[in-house]
Amino acid sequence: MAETPQRTSRGIAVLLAALSALGPFSIDTYLPSFREIAENLHATPLEVQQTLSAYLFSFAAMTLWHGAISDRFGRRRVILVAISLFAFASAGCMLATRIEHLWFWRAMQGITAGAGMVVSRAIVRDMFDGSAAQRLMSQITMMFAFAPAIAPLIGGWLQAYFGWRSVFAFLVLSTGSLWLACWKLLPETLPPEKRQSLRPAYLATTYWKVVTSPHFLTACAALALNFGGFFLYVLSAPVFLMGHLGVSETGFLWLFGPSMCGLLSGSWLSTRLSGKLSLPRCIALGYVIMGSAAAINLVINLTLPPGLPWNVVPIFIYTFGMSLATPCLSIFALDPFPAQRGLAASCQTFFQSGFNGLTAALIAPALWGSTLTLSLGMAGLLFGGGMAALLHQCLRQGESKPAKA
Repeated sequence: MAETPQRTSRGIAVLLAALSALGPFSIDTYLPSFREIAENLHATPLEVQQTLSAYLFSFAAMTLWHGAISDRFGRRRVILVAISLFAFASAGCMLATRIEHLWFWRAMQGITAGAGMVVSRAIVRDMFDGSAAQRLMSQITMMFAFAPAIAPLIGGWLQAYFGWRSVFAFLVLSTGSLWLACWKLLPETLPPEKRQSLRPAYLATTYWKVVTSPHFLTACAALALNFGGFFLYVLSAPVFLMGHLGVSETGFLWLFGPSMCGLLSGSWLSTRLSGKLSLPRCIALGYVIMGSAAAINLVINLTLPPGLPWNVVPIFIYTFGMSLATPCLSIFALDPFPAQRGLAASCQTFFQSGFNGLTAALIAPALWGSTLTLSLGMAGLLFGGGMAALLHQCLRQGESKPAKA
């Protein structure tokens, strides 16, 4: 494939990063408002936590369809419709008067937010192959890293000055701006002659082909478990930061600042290594770094009381390694399905967000009782991700060996 000029590539990366960041941004922005939401809507902390679960499970369910729909109708049209519906759901959250209303509208946000993440991955693979795709994926990850870092800061200041409803008002306004940018700047990367059918028989066959592929499943499991080791802390942020470490509702930068720095640094290094270091070697390097971070985290929590900055340093190291491995694993997940990249990206995001929902509903509440249990959770999830990545590599090596006569 011919590469677009560097400036065009960078502009597309910014736009795709903003689309990919919409889902995580809408998770993190309202975390500092949990206490006031509970008080204002007469809900328990667990009921407020379930607004995250409602969002993540609906996000997961709908991501199965965003890619297939974009394979049929084109990338641009799906993005524009989804963003407009997300803005409407954000307005519903802003006007909620009961916790049940917030559950509903958060679920509606989840249904629409995944389109940006799914379709942006398909756009990358529409435009680029090989090291060029890795570079663009890494650039998107670098820019995407700003979302979880600045979202709770913005949410914390909005919460402090205007209350929790202003957080969702901000989402309405920012989503409207994103819609205008996409309408003006986002190209259509899937020509009509390459579009796929939405016939039930075709979809059933194709979905089955994707979700039964060992290469796809092992790459997705590695991505989901790796991310889970970090996302566990994001979901536990109100308890981890305000409860265990004693920071204020405007002090969420203590978690999201190191996370952003790790994601940015790792993505920058991944960009520099593209074309120089093979994808499997980049993945292996990422796991060495993540494993070191998990080990350091365990030692800190076994030997020191909870405190700053030592409880957040391992998170920086972990996200650094994670962002080295993520672009390469994402490419491996989509590569077996060149004609159905949107559908495959949907399935990949479904597995990722479904596991995120499970983490929000069960794993995080079970482990946020202490910083030690959180560190054990990071180590356990990373171990599972490493085993999945190792199995994926074994499958690839098995295919590459010449058959014996």
